[in-house]
Amino acid sequence: MEEMPNHVAIILDGNRRWAKERGLPSIKGHLAGAKNIKKLALNIFDKGIKYLSVFMFSTENFKRSKEEVDYLMNLFIKEFKKGFQKLIDNNIKVIFSGRKNPLRDDVLAAMHEITNLTKDNTKGTLNICLNYGGQAEIVDACQKISTDVKNGHLAIADINEETFNHYLYNDLPPIDLMIRTSGECRLSNFMLWQLSYAELFFTDTYFPAFTSTEFNKILKDFLKRERRFGGNNEKKNN
Repeated sequence: MEEMPNHVAIILDGNRRWAKERGLPSIKGHLAGAKNIKKLALNIFDKGIKYLSVFMFSTENFKRSKEEVDYLMNLFIKEFKKGFQKLIDNNIKVIFSGRKNPLRDDVLAAMHEITNLTKDNTKGTLNICLNYGGQAEIVDACQKISTDVKNGHLAIADINEETFNHYLYNDLPPIDLMIRTSGECRLSNFMLWQLSYAELFFTDTYFPAFTSTEFNKILKDFLKRERRFGGNNEKKNN
């Protein structure tokens, strides 16, 4: 029997290039990407996949123009307040991974609102990586561990992979399938700890044009793969 991935992750790349090819301003690409992730997420959760992590805004993205960053922040607020209603209606829990600083207070308030509103939903979990960096997550986890050790809440001998996972932004299962759109073949500092044994797929399609049909094809390919976890035994998905 085919075993669906438990945790899927997507690097949402190519919004600006999608807009440029159509003679549109970059912000139109971000808007198209925001609309697409909502449709795509519903399809993914309907397949029984329990966790979906999406790379929405990295720590490095703050280096972009103030105009673009401000537009994105306002778009996030709008989506978190109203745009994600279908996800809420479909029993999807929304959480966030990333640093709070230097996010605006109104962005943080919108994040808190949707997190609180969906905290009891059970069909699936959408993890939005916002102001996120994989190395920063590991550093932040180490600082929290150091504090707990110093205060006597954690013994050094008890620190292992499982313990470390609890100190990340969210205690999530490992990623099984990671997809990056737009033709770039790198991780770009995305969920480095959780991607340790993930199957990786790279597609040339820009994210606003990445459809559920293409996702389903990638999923079919994933289900054919033999997954190896470093030992003599192989864990298979089918």
